[in-house]
Amino acid sequence: MLGALSNLWLGDRFGRRRTIMLGGIVMIIGAILQAASFSYTQMIVARVVTGLGNGLNTSTVPPYHAECSPASKRGSLIMIEGSLITFGIMISYDHLHWIDFALFWANSHCTSILLAVVMVGGVYFLPESPRWLLKVGRAEEALAVVSALEGKDCRDPEVQRTFHAIQEAVALESLPTGQHFKTNISDPALSHSSSLRRFGSRASLRELFTGGPTQNFRRVTLGVVIQCFQQITGINIITYYATLLFERLGISDTKSRIIAACNGTEYFLASIAAIFLIDRVGRRRLMFFGSVGQTLTMVLLAVLGSISTSATQVISAILLFVFNSFFAIGWLGMTWLYPAEIVGLRMRGPANALSTASNWIFNFLVVMVTGPSFESISWRTYIETKGRSLEDMDVIFALAYREKVSPVAVSLRDNVPLAGSAEADEILNVKINSM
Repeated sequence: MLGALSNLWLGDRFGRRRTIMLGGIVMIIGAILQAASFSYTQMIVARVVTGLGNGLNTSTVPPYHAECSPASKRGSLIMIEGSLITFGIMISYDHLHWIDFALFWANSHCTSILLAVVMVGGVYFLPESPRWLLKVGRAEEALAVVSALEGKDCRDPEVQRTFHAIQEAVALESLPTGQHFKTNISDPALSHSSSLRRFGSRASLRELFTGGPTQNFRRVTLGVVIQCFQQITGINIITYYATLLFERLGISDTKSRIIAACNGTEYFLASIAAIFLIDRVGRRRLMFFGSVGQTLTMVLLAVLGSISTSATQVISAILLFVFNSFFAIGWLGMTWLYPAEIVGLRMRGPANALSTASNWIFNFLVVMVTGPSFESISWRTYIETKGRSLEDMDVIFALAYREKVSPVAVSLRDNVPLAGSAEADEILNVKINSM
């Protein structure tokens, strides 16, 4: 989360490539520290360092990928990122469930170091985002990159149209609301105009909350909320607690581990479908499909959870696979693609920093509350408020505290003293003089 939020200040200053390389270097340092950890404290510090690098990368790679991809293939290319997430989950499951833990511990960190080194080395040879180059006034370099990405001469009409469209975005977002840009935006001299110099300056965080033609606040909010919704579907409860979930269905420990590994593999395979669907079906339809599918699956799981038979246990286990499939197709890569697409060029870096931070915040929240929830939450969690005054709530909780019982049980009683009565005063330990 902190790594993602640091992109509010670092992303547009360093550019997409250098930020990704910085994130990769930080992750390498963190992975080395983890592999060398000999105490719990050192491991926590190492994980924090790794998280800083991962936050930088997860908030930079999607916009960089989107800014370098053609519109017709952008969805498919970024959905590959989602599939790679599940590929990593699959590998971790397979290592954890099939390989000795000591070997897994050493192998996992060595693998992460190797992959990070490959990433940093590979990014060094990639071009910078043409959108960022034009944003900071390097128009000639931006045109050269667009030409290279299109595989056409810089004078090609399609290359010129793409370059012109980016300059339009620069022109729109570089002026105060209500003004018009009066210049030949196809002229590379635009890179030296006062308007572009203003655009190339770092975006103020206050601009995140503005409206007008750019609708910054609405676009940023969409990115933040979609990342939040992805996490509160509960997908990472299954990802992180798969073995425990299968054990709670009455499946043995060994079989639960095997099924969890199969679940991770199926999760990866299901995510591949989104690569081929996203640019054909569209973003909204896939999200609707995933949402409806996950909802129906959870309804069935809730119903079957109240029936304890071997058949319902098998069906419930299968439904966890189904839930993963709906999520992989509709929501896995979508929430990394969407924020990078809908936010304007000037605010894209800060907006993706916030949306990615939203993902990690709710990821942390869901995972951390799951354990206590399994132990504490049941159908008796929520008290009944029907027919009760607002002041009656104080009486219910005070009475439950005094009797050391659940407030839910107290709320279901018919003989709870009404607020304002002498009995309620005694329960609340207050004395009110009558007027």
